[in-house]
Amino acid sequence: MSLFSFLGAVEIGLVYALVALGVFLSFRILNFPDLTVDGSFPLGGAVVAALIIAGVNPLVATLAAILAGSLAGLVTAWLNVRFNILHLLASILTMIALYSINLRIMGAPNLPLLNQPSVIDYFAWASPLIQATGLPLKATLKVFALAVIVALVWLALTRFLTSEFGLAMRATGANARMARAQGVSTSLHIYVGMALSNGLIALAGALFAQTAGFADANGGTGTIVSGLAAVILGETLFRTRSILIVLLSCVVGAIVYRIAIALALNSSSLGLKSSDINLVTAVLVGLALMLPSVRNPLKSMFRRSA
Repeated sequence: MSLFSFLGAVEIGLVYALVALGVFLSFRILNFPDLTVDGSFPLGGAVVAALIIAGVNPLVATLAAILAGSLAGLVTAWLNVRFNILHLLASILTMIALYSINLRIMGAPNLPLLNQPSVIDYFAWASPLIQATGLPLKATLKVFALAVIVALVWLALTRFLTSEFGLAMRATGANARMARAQGVSTSLHIYVGMALSNGLIALAGALFAQTAGFADANGGTGTIVSGLAAVILGETLFRTRSILIVLLSCVVGAIVYRIAIALALNSSSLGLKSSDINLVTAVLVGLALMLPSVRNPLKSMFRRSA
């Protein structure tokens, strides 16, 4: 795999690290199976692309994308909490509605962002340092900018989940009945958690659109699979109860997952093409799901034979 392919894989991995953190919030913290992800990811891209093309500052456009994603999460939470609609069904309803909303926002299935300003421009001060390393400037600058953003989100989310409100949210997902008995407003924490989760995922979509140079209404297909794979892979690599390391494992899992896909697609011996990415994704997700139960192959073999 070439250096450009490696940097590209890390770049996409950092974007999907935000997706993994959002998925971790909904699936692991709140125990809320949420498929809104496949709609909120392209929503972030649609909002930021439409606003940047309209001349809005890219930082303001990115913040607007986060707000739009948070509203999508609130809708899913509202359908579940207020009307007792099943988690999955509530999120599917929101996801389906978001497809039409994204098309409305963009006015077309695809919006190009080439030669448009982006949040990456705010990290231009690091260009001399990158040039001194001899690495490709444009690709490395994107990786650097995304790494800084992901690090800030990781630290902020760690601080939030270890605060009193965050601990109450974790209690809501672990045992909602017991949390209510302790005076915790579980409904409020579900609303906040879902808004935060989808806000992070919309941020990922906004950053993807700005780094890739386009926003696509169909860009969210399979996002939930990638997010879950990153979370599961990270948990397999880092077995710990520390929330700081658990969140870091989601970031590492997303990067490793994307590098593994790039290695598979760039391997001449496997004979895979870019059109095989869904097959590679399915295999990697399956392996990530099987890894926890086969840590000791001999032990597993004897257990089955017994």
